[in-house]
Amino acid sequence: MSGDIISLYRARLAREKGTVKKDRGGKLSIALVYPNYYRLGMSNLGFQIVYHLFNKRPDVVAERVFLPEGQELSLYLQSGNALLSLESQIPLQEFHLVAFSLSFENDYPNILKILELGKIPLLAEERRDPCPFIMAGGITTFLNPEPLASFMDFFLLGEAEAGLNEFADLFLEIGRLNANRGEVLKKLARNMDSLYVPSLYQPEYQKDGCLKSFFPKNSEVPEKIRRTCSITGGSADGQVPISKITTPDTEFSDKILIEMGRGCGRSCRFCAAGYVYRPPRFYSESDIISSTEKALEKCNQVGLLAAAVSDIPGIENVTSLIVKDGCSFSVSSLRADSLTKGLLEHLKQAGQKTLAIAPEAGSERLRNVINKHLTRQKIMEAATLISETSDFSVRLYFLVGLPTETRSEVEEIVDLVKGIKHHMVKASAERGRIGQIRVSVNCFVPKPFTPFQWFPLDQLSSLKEKQKWIKKALGKEGGIKVNPDIPKWAYVQTLLSMGDRRVGAILHASHKLGGNWTKALRFSDVNPDFFVYRPKGLDEVLPWDFIDNGILKSHLISEYKLALKGEESDVCNVGECFRCGVCSRNGQ
Repeated sequence: MSGDIISLYRARLAREKGTVKKDRGGKLSIALVYPNYYRLGMSNLGFQIVYHLFNKRPDVVAERVFLPEGQELSLYLQSGNALLSLESQIPLQEFHLVAFSLSFENDYPNILKILELGKIPLLAEERRDPCPFIMAGGITTFLNPEPLASFMDFFLLGEAEAGLNEFADLFLEIGRLNANRGEVLKKLARNMDSLYVPSLYQPEYQKDGCLKSFFPKNSEVPEKIRRTCSITGGSADGQVPISKITTPDTEFSDKILIEMGRGCGRSCRFCAAGYVYRPPRFYSESDIISSTEKALEKCNQVGLLAAAVSDIPGIENVTSLIVKDGCSFSVSSLRADSLTKGLLEHLKQAGQKTLAIAPEAGSERLRNVINKHLTRQKIMEAATLISETSDFSVRLYFLVGLPTETRSEVEEIVDLVKGIKHHMVKASAERGRIGQIRVSVNCFVPKPFTPFQWFPLDQLSSLKEKQKWIKKALGKEGGIKVNPDIPKWAYVQTLLSMGDRRVGAILHASHKLGGNWTKALRFSDVNPDFFVYRPKGLDEVLPWDFIDNGILKSHLISEYKLALKGEESDVCNVGECFRCGVCSRNGQ
């Protein structure tokens, strides 16, 4: 059976371009794990960036590991063999480090599946040498790593470009001393202020279940863990990050991904990425064009990634470069108020069929609450411009359950969608057809380090009813399709986003119950509703307060209070304002 798995992996590698193969002898070996399927992991640019940063070092070899699916999973289950790496087909237990790259809380259950398939003890306290160290990084870890505290030996918090080389140097130095696991962890924590070892910290709780305090067990490790930040963004040598490996077996088939910028200065109050990737950074137009030209020498398709691609300075020059030679591109997302006729024409030439826009809320008041900086007039102007250009399908993203939302504002989502359709029909009358409108109705999930971190999730029954009502209200409208997400998973995501380390026991129980969250939640020693449905006090100790993301808590409180008043605040003016604290810390 192991031969079948090896054959499957070798066939997968044969379809790739840009794979790194290195001899393992004398090097720090790292199993870099994306806790989901190959086709999703290889569509994640951050994962590819980490893979190549590690492998640029002559003293490190990093190989990829993914969650098996389909035939691949069946082969593992039938054979009982330990999970193997993709490049060299080496068992997970034979690496020095197993490093998880985490982008989404809903992937957390897959971490435990992968450890079990790799024959590695799930709980950090049960591991003994020569078991590899288990670590994690990625955006969810510098939002709130605590629900995973029981399973990780340590976390590396922050952007990869700013911290990976320092970490690799330190780990190699400590490893040469042949210290035991406990000593290695203590030395790592003492010598790198962005490295968090959960076992070296002690939470205390009040009688009502809230955190009373969170402190180091000894004075040699820092009270605050500092998130690293690459001020310029990009790779260590200053180049614009692009994916190096292409394969037909991904969501972005045979397409090179290009990061246009990092972070977002629009300051939407629900958006975690907009806060913890501060300061927002755009790469220079000349650097983006240079990287795009190099990418097009290898591949005639590129994917342009940014919080809002239409916000990138000089974007039309970049897209013009791509389409002039018959190449194509796709974009991750667009802002309705920064769309241009030129960009839309280039998207049409590139063959893009669907455009994504996120009004988020139906009413002007609620868009002010979330600090969206987007008026109904701008939304309608964008709809008109889109339909005048081509019969693009449009995907509209809305949130239900937002703080202070009223029933009439849920109804205004339907009114706004009908208005968008009306403008699209009017603008495309001469052509006689319009693209389909797809409406995604998702549940608001509160996130750490945002002004909305003190708000709870709306009740599941309420979320379900709102989604059902919107779907029914738009059901008779031709050319509109409504796709709601699943409130149950919004509940789980909130639990994993907002919980402390006690939530790890619920995650562990769900794994032992074969993924039965309903049963795990019902029999938990800690009431999960405490983390999900309870509004938090502004003076409360939060599970993630020990992380220094550079953002002043006083700023988040100020934004929280403005939200309650329904007032917008200004967008980020990098280096010119010092409201949130990030630019002050980074010397902008």
